[in-house]
Amino acid sequence: MCGRLSITDSPGVRALCDQMEIALWPDDGQIFTRFARATQRISVVFERDGQRIMRNAIWWLLLDKTHDEGGRSVLRPSKYTSFNTRYDKLNTPRSAGYQAFRQQRCAIPVRGFGESQKTREGMHYHDMVVAEEGAMAMGGLYRVWDYTDDRGERRQAISCSVVTLPPHPKLQAIHQKSTPLMLSETDGSLDRWLDAGTTDSDALNDLLTPCIRHPLNAVPIDRPSSHNPIGESFTIQKDR
Repeated sequence: MCGRLSITDSPGVRALCDQMEIALWPDDGQIFTRFARATQRISVVFERDGQRIMRNAIWWLLLDKTHDEGGRSVLRPSKYTSFNTRYDKLNTPRSAGYQAFRQQRCAIPVRGFGESQKTREGMHYHDMVVAEEGAMAMGGLYRVWDYTDDRGERRQAISCSVVTLPPHPKLQAIHQKSTPLMLSETDGSLDRWLDAGTTDSDALNDLLTPCIRHPLNAVPIDRPSSHNPIGESFTIQKDR
């Protein structure tokens, strides 16, 4: 279960964004942070009308319209957990990700991601970043929410999730339940995922097999908030 992302302002992340040929950028700029967690805003890229667009989205696919303490209408994360979307739900009609998998796929440029695992000794945390100052893209889904605020003005919000796949053998010591969908510009997986012209889900099913597409440096840390290394880092080699 991918629960945190590293989106630092690094040469690798900027180079990946340049390679993606983004035509329209967020008005408030791309979001960079070492530690992004679910329900926070992150920058996502998707295709619309033949152009690649970056927008800042809430990392929680399902939103509910509610009111803040001042009584104003706002959109907030739903009570239903949806920061990740499991691969086996993508082809389940009426599931949250069914239509988005066919029509609203996005990519999230990141430096790396973090995972946790519970053992008898307690929780263990690892941060994994692409080696040599590189970057990767997480495969995700997005939704667009239109609503009217208290002034009667039309507003729009974007939400997103990360697609998670079955566990990967190379990550068994780090996280045993799932693997995030990792995409690469080099092998064509990123372009295929973003192609808005692909609406036949069968054409993307091979991407739902766990694959490490970049060499990853894994670092054991004490906890995500303090991010102190507590052991030697090691390299997880890419699959191809």
